[in-house]
Amino acid sequence: MKADERRKAISFLLLSEQRAISGDELAERFGVSRQSIVQDISVLRESGYEIAPTHHGYLVKKSPLKERVFKVRHSREDTADELMSIVGLGGTVVDVYVLHKVYGKISAPLNIYTEEGVKSFIDSVRSGKSSELMSITDGYHYHTVRAETDDILDSVALMLYEKKYLVPEV
Repeated sequence: MKADERRKAISFLLLSEQRAISGDELAERFGVSRQSIVQDISVLRESGYEIAPTHHGYLVKKSPLKERVFKVRHSREDTADELMSIVGLGGTVVDVYVLHKVYGKISAPLNIYTEEGVKSFIDSVRSGKSSELMSITDGYHYHTVRAETDDILDSVALMLYEKKYLVPEV
């Protein structure tokens, strides 16, 4: 894994876990030295991340990334296309959630930002062990999408609209 890919993965991990993660844990997870992690954190700080060192590890206080929630609906067969399209435009699918009329909001973290991540997710839900959350709400669901710029999020919105996945706001 290249340094820039590792930094992106570190930032997504810190943002998604929403807990402090030690430098040793990051070094082990990414197969690099603790010093490499210290350098990665320094570069992330220079690019706009507010990362605080705590006695439990690193914690993101503020991210320079933009975020938007999209309400979508599509068939189970279109899940891979939806996710691949978002990732292909430079977005990260942070989570998925549904608003159930009895149970309320049911959500799950995804943190998918690569084609490999999409393939892994699709393999998991196609294995028969479980199904997508949208299956309990007739295909309706929400995704939080994170990206470096608002232009990327605008492109994601346009793509979802053009593919007829985006649910119009009422």
